[in-house]
This record gives sequence, structure tokens and C-alpha cells, in this order.
Amino acid sequence: MKNGRLRPPLWGSYLAKQGEQQGLQQGESVLVLRQLTKRFGEIEFSMREKIKKLPTTELEILGESLLDFSQIQDLIDWLAVH
Repeated sequence: MKNGRLRPPLWGSYLAKQGEQQGLQQGESVLVLRQLTKRFGEIEFSMREKIKKLPTTELEILGESLLDFSQIQDLIDWLAVH
């Protein structure tokens, strides 16, 4: 690092890591949304958007939690807390 800037090879590694994390997050959100849609039918746009914005760790927790959901209100309550 020179003058507070990343050198080109480090910058490339940083961008690759960011892309990998973004891809993982998107994949997790697609899977969770598919599971929720299969269980409850169409999910409201606002809830879908909130789920898409969750970080990967929260999506993983939601993916496990949804196994215990018996009604859409369980998802609404979960999203209100997270």
C-alpha cells in the first residue's frame, strides 16, 4: 500500500473477493425466497426486497428459521426483528 492506496494486484484480489461475496449473498437470497414462495405462495414485494438486502449470515439464519414457520406472520415477525 502506497499513499493509502491499494496496489493493482491487491485491488484485483479485493474486487474478486467482493464479487464472490455478492454472488454468495444473491444465491442465498434466491434459495430462501424460493423456499418461502413454495411454503406460503407469492411473497409481498416489500418483504422480498428486505430479504434480498440481508447479509449472508442473516440469510442463513432465515433459511434455518423458516423450517419452523407455520404461517406468513412468522416471516413478518422474523423480519421485524432482523
